[in-house]
Amino acid sequence: MSRGGRKGFGLVLLLVLAGCAGGGGDAPSGATAPAVDRALLRTQANAIFGTLPENAATDERPMTPERVALGRALYYDTRLSKNHDIACNSCHQLDHFGVDGEPTSPGHRGQRGDRNSPTTLNAALHIAQFWDGRAADVEEQAKGPVLNPVEMGMPSEDYVLTVLRSIPGYVEMFAAAFPEDDQPITYDNFGLAVGAFERGLITPGPLDRFMAGEDAALSDAEIGGLQLFIGRGCVTCHNGSTIGGTMYRKLGLVRPYPVEDIGREKVTGRPEDRHVFKVPSLRNVAKTGPWFHDGSITTLDEAVRIMSLHQLGIELTPEERASIIAFLGALTGELDADYVARPALPPSGPDTPAPDPS
Repeated sequence: MSRGGRKGFGLVLLLVLAGCAGGGGDAPSGATAPAVDRALLRTQANAIFGTLPENAATDERPMTPERVALGRALYYDTRLSKNHDIACNSCHQLDHFGVDGEPTSPGHRGQRGDRNSPTTLNAALHIAQFWDGRAADVEEQAKGPVLNPVEMGMPSEDYVLTVLRSIPGYVEMFAAAFPEDDQPITYDNFGLAVGAFERGLITPGPLDRFMAGEDAALSDAEIGGLQLFIGRGCVTCHNGSTIGGTMYRKLGLVRPYPVEDIGREKVTGRPEDRHVFKVPSLRNVAKTGPWFHDGSITTLDEAVRIMSLHQLGIELTPEERASIIAFLGALTGELDADYVARPALPPSGPDTPAPDPS
């Protein structure tokens, strides 16, 4: 979200919260809870979240059919790892909502990093990539894990290109995807292809149908949770079409929270960025645990409790947390099964390097 967009959102949020004041609380003892004005709630939700686009293509980052087909194959290909045993899909499993369900993911020779692998679904719409925002977009992000010795372990960009050029099918696919290039197989083009595929990993769900006018898309419990989510101020950080991913925030913003990872300070070098992370998207959050940057939180109830207490300074009741969790379930979306289907990969050539477990 741009600076101007954040300013405009802030004005909208003030109006929305004013309209919701007290709307998410419990009814007085013995009283009947007022009926929900779904039309008003829809207006508020649209002002905060907006419309989820069909894809994240831009003029600078197009999704041509050739690039998408190439990127899909590369996403699933374990030959882009040193021991031919890890692909993008190993940690970001498209049949598991873009995650592997692990606190941290196993990489080359079983090594593990210190951060949770976030979902690739809807990620192309975020302000940046990785928990600390060190990659500007999914194209840049795609190039990182391949060369990380803890992740896919490839020794150099040139080695990756040697592998790709040794596979005749990839020579043809890169030429089709980048016909304007004299040398289509480059490491930058590898990132562009994977990014083109990931820009189609968009998951609309029940909330989107509700905002589009379908009253029955959300149950009464989910409607109550949406009211609380807005009224308690969760939307201060979790806003925009991805319900997060639009800004950075310190973990422990209002009340201190024990964090070992210094967060964005690793990237910026600024002390004020210590313990600051990109706000995660809540799209599909009910399916993408364990949660937080280190995968240390194993239940949504605990995640909601910690966030409300340490980020908002509010101690929610168990009933309120359950209500918000009901709404979070309405953020579970669907992927086009044909779009993410595992493709037949081009066979290796006679000069394709063998797996190297070292």
